[in-house]
Amino acid sequence: MNHTSPEELQHFVQLPEPAAGPLRQVLRRLVAALAVLVVTAMLVYLEREGYRDGADGEVSLLDCFYYTTVSLSTTGYGDIAPVSDSARLVNVLVITPLRVLFLIILIGTTLEVLAERTRQQFRLARWRSSLRDHTVIIGFGTKGRSAAETLISTGVPRERIVIIDPSRKVVEAANADGYTGVVGDATRSDVLLKAEVQRAAQVVISTQRDDTAVLVTLTARQLNRNLRIVAAVREEENAPLLRQSGADSVITSASAAGRLLGMSMLSPSAGAVMEDLIHQGTGLNLTERPVTKAEAGRSPRECKDLVVSVVRGHRVLGYDDPDAAVLQLTDRLVVIRRATPSTTVMPSENPRR
Repeated sequence: MNHTSPEELQHFVQLPEPAAGPLRQVLRRLVAALAVLVVTAMLVYLEREGYRDGADGEVSLLDCFYYTTVSLSTTGYGDIAPVSDSARLVNVLVITPLRVLFLIILIGTTLEVLAERTRQQFRLARWRSSLRDHTVIIGFGTKGRSAAETLISTGVPRERIVIIDPSRKVVEAANADGYTGVVGDATRSDVLLKAEVQRAAQVVISTQRDDTAVLVTLTARQLNRNLRIVAAVREEENAPLLRQSGADSVITSASAAGRLLGMSMLSPSAGAVMEDLIHQGTGLNLTERPVTKAEAGRSPRECKDLVVSVVRGHRVLGYDDPDAAVLQLTDRLVVIRRATPSTTVMPSENPRR
């Protein structure tokens, strides 16, 4: 017999449940079984003159339910029995099929409960085999949830996003939204492996502590050298440490929020525009796309979109940088464009690939 160690109980993959959960399915079967019992009891009651009770000779409504219960459960004490031809015919043609249906409902419920673990293991194996180039979001608080919503607004399917969080309640909430979740500490390599980080395309680290973000970054980079890692830190002084640990992009949440607050104080309109730019799917979108063949060799000013920056290799060139005066076919552009229902942000190339 296999025993689960306490360490294994601390982290596990939790897939989104179907619309009808196991408890609802059991309740549905229980209602169906009670309905069969009531229908059978009513049939017996209508034919009660054709039955004989060995105790007092009369069959009451309670006797009908008693007879139905022992009959459907195949107990059959024999104290109440059909004696008329019509009652026996009803037993053969109606009650016996209802008895079979009743047993099927009970056996089906039992088998479903017993097979639940096997079904979950099958779903998990199928999920692992089909998961490639997905996004792992570590920490599903306000930052992690906003990151997931932004990805979805740009066309990323929910099934391509995996959540890791140490709180089981948080993962259950993510499951309710349609995400697959892993309960566990993301600083442990076995937890990251359960989320298939070794086959992921990118990781978003939005933990509550900066030291935790550093450990997660180191572990994730060790498991996948080609992984694109975007991490959020609270303190700006910890950003260089995140980059040294292997993060490709580091967002300082406190400083970014402070700058947005300051901008909103100086110019409420400018603050509203910046908020619109970082909110994907509405108004204006700040997106990244490759240079087209028609744009290669031309100035950024000649592009149909408003160019903010030019990404060339590992460098991000400003709009007025002399090196960005002529676009190259291998460049990527950070542009501002109007959001449309079909707008999809093209993923940036990972400089480590």
